[in-house]
Amino acid sequence: MSRKIRFIQGNEACVEGALYAGLDFYAGYPITPSTEIAEHLSERLPQLGGKFIQMEDEIASMCAIIGASLTGKKVMTATSGPGFSLKQEAIGYACMAEIPCVIANVQRGGPSTGNPTHVSQGDINQARWGTHGDHAIIALTASNHQDVFRITVDAFNLAETYRTPVILLFDEVIGHMREKLVIPEKGEVEIVDRLRTSVPKDVDYHPYLPREDGRLPMSDFGGEHRYNVTGLFHDMWGFPSNNPKIVNDLLRHLVDKIDNNVHTITRYKEHFLEGAEYIMVSYGSSARSAIHLAQNRRNKGEKIGVLELQSIWPFPTELVKEKCANAKAVLVVEMNMGQVLAQVKAAVRNPDRVFLVNRIDGKLITPTDIKQLLRVIQGRGV
Repeated sequence: MSRKIRFIQGNEACVEGALYAGLDFYAGYPITPSTEIAEHLSERLPQLGGKFIQMEDEIASMCAIIGASLTGKKVMTATSGPGFSLKQEAIGYACMAEIPCVIANVQRGGPSTGNPTHVSQGDINQARWGTHGDHAIIALTASNHQDVFRITVDAFNLAETYRTPVILLFDEVIGHMREKLVIPEKGEVEIVDRLRTSVPKDVDYHPYLPREDGRLPMSDFGGEHRYNVTGLFHDMWGFPSNNPKIVNDLLRHLVDKIDNNVHTITRYKEHFLEGAEYIMVSYGSSARSAIHLAQNRRNKGEKIGVLELQSIWPFPTELVKEKCANAKAVLVVEMNMGQVLAQVKAAVRNPDRVFLVNRIDGKLITPTDIKQLLRVIQGRGV
């Protein structure tokens, strides 16, 4: 079996994953440090029969992919910090109308225009709560290009399975560094296709009536069935309703379809966790430094391990609780002021033994940065 081997940027690995997953339509607006995703798709996607369009701004880009998804296409947009902020209203619409789509956010320093060309992981909470109202969201990440490819495919699969927007939370270091990527053969990685309704043309179609397995079959908008799409609370026909029971049931459905499947959605990796006395919880480019330190210290006899999160939302609370149960201390390694730290503290039995190791100055956190705090913690007898 021959596989393509490339030496490329992380943003290009994301492009390869999207194309492998069956991307049909991309709409976006260029913004550092995600622009390479748009640049490469502008050339590659039309060659494969897909459509690429540069929109006038970020919210227009999000609205464009929503429209294309409703017509039956697999869709994606990409952006960075300020652009991600501008997409939030339309992301909420996609949550409410249950429209499959993928949004890549290659994180940079913020708030506002912040630090455009430097690394940050400050959009973790925005990915979860950026759009208003109670809702659930899926957000994935990765620390190397092989995983960027795979997690991008997963994003499309999850979007189609749960009829929901899925966010890819990469960061500037991952997006711009170059390393090897092995592209699997077609069929080697599972692809989830759009679930279309089997209801005949002349039979009443309920666009928001779940099957017994919870999935909602779709009909391509403008095709055989006429139905309503709205951002308002709606009944099973898609028409607006303020009936308390309909509102209650719909909101619970939107949240439960994701939160009740945390174990299925959760992606993670273990590095040197067996017998670990000190566990680092990390993700994205920060995890690379944590893994490097753990390997180095393990070689010197220290029991240090890493739990690398690849799904941030829904947060894998039970996983973190289980993996960190026997640790003397837990170090959360991230490049923000403690956004995943708060989730880890809420998950473990001894939150007072959870410590933050971070940088917020636009520089990649290093193994030395982590080691310095680890030495302080060990010096306290923790």
